[in-house]
Amino acid sequence: MGAGGTRRTMARRIASIVLLLGMLAGCSDTGATAPSPSALPPTSPPAISTDPAPTLTLPPPSASPLPTNTLAPTATLGPNDWQSLPVIPAVSRTARQIYERGLALGNNPNAFSKIGDCESTPTWFLGDFDRNPPPYRLGEYTDLETVILHFAGSFGRTSLAAGRGFNASSVLTALWADPAQCQPGESPLACEIRVHRPSIAFVMLGTNDRWHQDRFEGQMRLILDTLIEQGVVPILATKADNLEGDGSLNLTIARLALEYDLPLWNFWLALQPLPDHGLQPDGAHITWGHNLFDDPLEMERGWPIRNLTALQSLAAVWRTLAGAEG
Repeated sequence: MGAGGTRRTMARRIASIVLLLGMLAGCSDTGATAPSPSALPPTSPPAISTDPAPTLTLPPPSASPLPTNTLAPTATLGPNDWQSLPVIPAVSRTARQIYERGLALGNNPNAFSKIGDCESTPTWFLGDFDRNPPPYRLGEYTDLETVILHFAGSFGRTSLAAGRGFNASSVLTALWADPAQCQPGESPLACEIRVHRPSIAFVMLGTNDRWHQDRFEGQMRLILDTLIEQGVVPILATKADNLEGDGSLNLTIARLALEYDLPLWNFWLALQPLPDHGLQPDGAHITWGHNLFDDPLEMERGWPIRNLTALQSLAAVWRTLAGAEG
């Protein structure tokens, strides 16, 4: 190998080490007890791969393909229009077709997945709802017991497509897959779908994508296309922060939800009435609180609002897709 080839090889190795360190510097899932606000680590640069996304190793779908006319025309939202979209999503005919196709493919109607960074892992997101004795109180939201029972096992499970520093590129790149559970060359997203066979998936990305905003939309399209092809209904979520400064990443998320005719959980809007809009001084991390939905003081924190509105979104989507009773 010539000097040029040696330099390129060394550069790739150095880049991989830097990316790995960036991921390890992010927040992590440390167990059943969530950390206090003072223990929250800073947001780290995301894990970006310069390699193309690997070929998915999922088996080819055997059910009838979705009609080619299910997608809405390209969404035309103004720069701030996404801010007034409802917190809890509506469910379209397109989502019902995706769900029905997924059941025909063998997806589990009692399973959902989480796709995102460390704040999509059970310590932070929904894990309480699989714990016994329950550390949560539903208060006036007792109707949510139905969805908690229906999806038991998915709340406390650690997704193979959620991890420290993850962004839209990470979930498509085999480098970040768990070698103990994923096949060679399989991306975290493909691995999660194959292993868990969810019928619904929360897609919660964007915070770590501010470093490479030019790649975000294209990678999100790959994620959505993969989920839809495998019969998994995506619930897209807007993010709490505005680290990019102009809200453009949330605008992209909302436009994709409208274009693909998919459920949008406008989490950003749910946080706006809270002190500091539910954010810590770093403008990135959500304020910590326990999932005590009958405690007014706890409900001034970002995390209980995130978990409550996530449950409400999951319930709204599932009940419509499956025709379940509230």
